[in-house]
Amino acid sequence: NQARQEARSLGVPVACVSFFPSPDSVLAGAPARYLLLPAERADLMLSLGVDLVILARFDETVAALTAPAFMGRLQIALNPRQVWVGEDFALGRGRGGTPSVLADLGRELGYVLRVLPRCRVDGEVVSATLIRDLLCRGEVEKAARLLGRPYSLRGEVRHGVGRGRRLGFPTANLALPKEKLLPADGVYAGWARTGRSVYPAAINVGTNPTFEDRARSVEAFLLGFDGDLYGAEIELEMVARLRPEVKFGNIEQLQRQLTADVAAVSRILATSVSEAATCVRG
Repeated sequence: NQARQEARSLGVPVACVSFFPSPDSVLAGAPARYLLLPAERADLMLSLGVDLVILARFDETVAALTAPAFMGRLQIALNPRQVWVGEDFALGRGRGGTPSVLADLGRELGYVLRVLPRCRVDGEVVSATLIRDLLCRGEVEKAARLLGRPYSLRGEVRHGVGRGRRLGFPTANLALPKEKLLPADGVYAGWARTGRSVYPAAINVGTNPTFEDRARSVEAFLLGFDGDLYGAEIELEMVARLRPEVKFGNIEQLQRQLTADVAAVSRILATSVSEAATCVRG
């Protein structure tokens, strides 16, 4: 909001520059575990009022640029009046472009640096590393508090093997890029968004151990939905983890548990809607 207000007063648009792939994956060979893929990041920024999202490819050539060289290129491309960064931000070769260095460069290149303090929630510093760790433990509720929104998975519905339909719980199977971070295996309560419609959903992340599958997958049973979603894009918002994945001894045990899971999803989401309404009234 502050950046938007400043931009409006200057009569300029708000632009967000984002790098992909991540510097860690390029420079350190770290496995890619993205909370937001490029299209998701762009959609989120635009929804927050950013006018222009620029996706810059990060590679070894970009990594070799010094901070003055990079900011010089940015000045030629965008001629920014202000540049906004976090207090622990750094860019350029050897992370030489610290906020103090960027402020000095701004006096040469004609922009003013704005430094945002670290964001804290309940006294805890918000970081992508912390959020990833929480998701890998299945703690989606705490991750949502740090993100300011539920963690979500977005993908196209593909054909599965049809087990859910035979069990009485037809599921939408999501095709997701391998770089997208999945939360811990288990069953979750969440919301499924498709087009303008939103449905409560029982979401399974994992390998379906009862059937001894090996590959991890994401599938969702949409409560109250009756139709065909193949080829459609849906977004699953993870609200709460119900339980870990379990290998059942027979199909009847699995069906009974699925029935209990769906009932739990209804209770949890009804409570979350009620709490949200209370907050709005308050």
